[in-house]
Amino acid sequence: MNESKLNVSVILGVALIISALIFGGFYYFAQSKNSTDALSVTGSTKIRVTSDQAKLIINLSSIVYANDLSSGNRDIVHDLALTRDLLKKSGVADADIIEGPVSMNQIWDQNNTGQIRYQLSQIITVQSNDVNKITDISKKIPTLSEQGAIISVQSLEYYYSKLPDLRVSLLTQAVQDAKARAEKIAEGTGRHVGSVISASNGVVQILTPNSVDISDYGNYDTSSIEKDVMVTIKASFRLK
Repeated sequence: MNESKLNVSVILGVALIISALIFGGFYYFAQSKNSTDALSVTGSTKIRVTSDQAKLIINLSSIVYANDLSSGNRDIVHDLALTRDLLKKSGVADADIIEGPVSMNQIWDQNNTGQIRYQLSQIITVQSNDVNKITDISKKIPTLSEQGAIISVQSLEYYYSKLPDLRVSLLTQAVQDAKARAEKIAEGTGRHVGSVISASNGVVQILTPNSVDISDYGNYDTSSIEKDVMVTIKASFRLK
């Protein structure tokens, strides 16, 4: 009786092993077949655009001793008046000007003179859709130093406001580029490209013209009026 049960157990065990081998072989074959029926490629597209917004950041500054802070404030007020006058004569609307608060930072006494000095600063931000006007103003700002102003251009940045809409059209073109590349590859195997299985877009790269300085996290160049907008996409296609 025990021997009979043992034989049945052995038979069932062998059957399970055979079934597992058959199923495993079938699964491997199916996976292998599916992997050869798909082709993954990367597509990209690039277009040049002209910035339609500009932001100019101006820095007013005055360095005074601790017992002469009132003089420093007068300097800032004087320089601010010169800046306002220049902006007004250049046709900048008041709504496009943001005047930040005056900040004060102690300057480290490296020579141990015992005299405490402070730097007073004020940031003026000018934003406009007239890119050329803001560019011209940035060149005039340093000339205010001839009138005694301690003033500098902290930064001049250019932006493209229609990027969200542009990105949609570029993604479509990138998919088309990916499909064209897939078709070229498939030709060498005697097969044809079918429908899209999956697609994932990469980050948007906004670069200076003809730049190849791309990043996995994306780029947004603000230094140039003309920009190259590039989009990449990874797509998988069925093969027929």
